Amino acid sequence: MNRLFRTLLVAFLMAMPAMVHAEEEGASFDPGSMIIGHVTDAHSWHMFDYYKDGEEHAVAIPLPVILINDGHLDVFSSAKFHHGHATYKGYALVGGGAEKEEIVCVDAEGNPTGVKPVDLSITKTSAAIMIATLLLLVLIFAARAGYKKRPNQAPKGVQSLVEMLVVFVRDSIVKPMIGEKHYQRYLPYLLTLFFFIFFCNILGLIPFFPAGANITGNIAVTATLAVITFLITNISGNKHYWVDIFNTPGVPAWLKVFPLMPLVELVGVFTKPIVLMIRLFANMTAGHIVILGFMVIIFIMSNLFGPAVGGGVSVVSIFFSVFISLLECLVAYIQAFVFTMLSALYIGMAVSEPHHENA
Repeated sequence: MNRLFRTLLVAFLMAMPAMVHAEEEGASFDPGSMIIGHVTDAHSWHMFDYYKDGEEHAVAIPLPVILINDGHLDVFSSAKFHHGHATYKGYALVGGGAEKEEIVCVDAEGNPTGVKPVDLSITKTSAAIMIATLLLLVLIFAARAGYKKRPNQAPKGVQSLVEMLVVFVRDSIVKPMIGEKHYQRYLPYLLTLFFFIFFCNILGLIPFFPAGANITGNIAVTATLAVITFLITNISGNKHYWVDIFNTPGVPAWLKVFPLMPLVELVGVFTKPIVLMIRLFANMTAGHIVILGFMVIIFIMSNLFGPAVGGGVSVVSIFFSVFISLLECLVAYIQAFVFTMLSALYIGMAVSEPHHENA
């Protein structure tokens, strides 16, 4: 309880200066822009804002901007844009908040020319993936070092956590879904999938650097994971897998001649990864939006009725935010489990042998 109270108090004290400033300046607060800005990607890693001499100043970690325009490669820091208030080398950073943040070409007066360069920048999501991968490797190699130091002994510390999850994924997901004969071939990929999603989900719930990025709430990330599962499934598919798609057993012959069922089965091949992609993206993004929704109530009430009312509401809002955050920890695990389980199921269906083989 003491730890929870301290968390609520710190969050309240951090929120109060912004509430007071908004009230004093009569600034309008756009909750939708604030929420969408926090769950979408950006070219810098925003930390916090502070106010000095009546002006708002943003504190952010600049990230590398890599652009290809008309065959020319331009590499520089996102700090050159001064959070979208300046142009640099004929480029401007536009959007942000409720609008998609992107880099466009501008003329000498700073007006957009309608041309967009090829953007290969290291964005917040890209940087967060690198950080998550690095931390995950440190965790795995720490467990590996523990086994080397204490061979043939019961695991402890980080070894216990890693071994528990590895054994769970192997015995409760991969083996039942793929079968004893083929599971070892796909176990490394499915373990990587589970640990990466779970780790990214957990890091996304920690609201400060180097965590806090909504990695699995980025549709490009979930789409990439789904495409990998799609490729592995269909490349691994045996003869019976493809025969059952185009010559579905157990259905009337006229449905096969008319090709209704083969068409349905073929569409299902592509809808399976789409379901994987959308489920993970939607669930993780929704969780972040709900938490931020409770937080913005503080600022809305402060703007409407004054900082005193906003401060009173903050206790309830932060309490529910903490509650949803704890619930999101469970969701983070469930979504990693479901994505890995469905991937294993699709692969298992592609490599399984027909049951009527000896009939």
